[in-house]
Amino acid sequence: MQNIKNIIFDYGNVIFNIDFRKVQQAFRDLGLQNVEDFFDHRKQDGVFDLLDRGEISNAGFRDRVRELAQKPELTDTQIDDAWNSIFIDTPASYIELLKKAKAKYRTFMLSNTNAIHEIFFTDYIKKNFGLDSNDALFEKVYYSHLVGKRKPEAAIFEQVLTENNLKPEETLFIDDSPQHLEGAKKLGIQTFLMTAPDNIEKFFEREHLL
Repeated sequence: MQNIKNIIFDYGNVIFNIDFRKVQQAFRDLGLQNVEDFFDHRKQDGVFDLLDRGEISNAGFRDRVRELAQKPELTDTQIDDAWNSIFIDTPASYIELLKKAKAKYRTFMLSNTNAIHEIFFTDYIKKNFGLDSNDALFEKVYYSHLVGKRKPEAAIFEQVLTENNLKPEETLFIDDSPQHLEGAKKLGIQTFLMTAPDNIEKFFEREHLL
């Protein structure tokens, strides 16, 4: 890691710990079959791309789940709770690290997410850390469903670079998905793949970033 002035953080499994197996089981409990084909870390039903880009409503997403489960009686709350079960926690020490990082670097969040998840994690950080939103921790936050683009598309990385006048060679992108890093690398952005049991605290200490 050389000449880093800007850091772009992914959210899931970089800042907020998530568990794909947990949400898969929650979908099974709703009645979905072949859950690994419906939602997985590396592949997913097309409805998730639409949801991530804000191209389908929350209601449309829920109807797709009801259709696949063949259970029209499933309530909005049941579906939202299953979908939000992917979230585990954010350690308080991560929040402190992000505050320190913001004081030293220009920091941003870039997340493939959706309106249902945004409601959940915004409520979580308000209850646990007294923050109104993630905006307090970064110079700017980019959520895919609000910008209409998603990783690993070059366009979403280009938007972050252009809007904030960032030089790619001075920018580090941290994500837990190899395919997302490839999109950033093509633009000359430095990257790091976050894989458990590694975490941002260990990484920042190891690389002497703070």
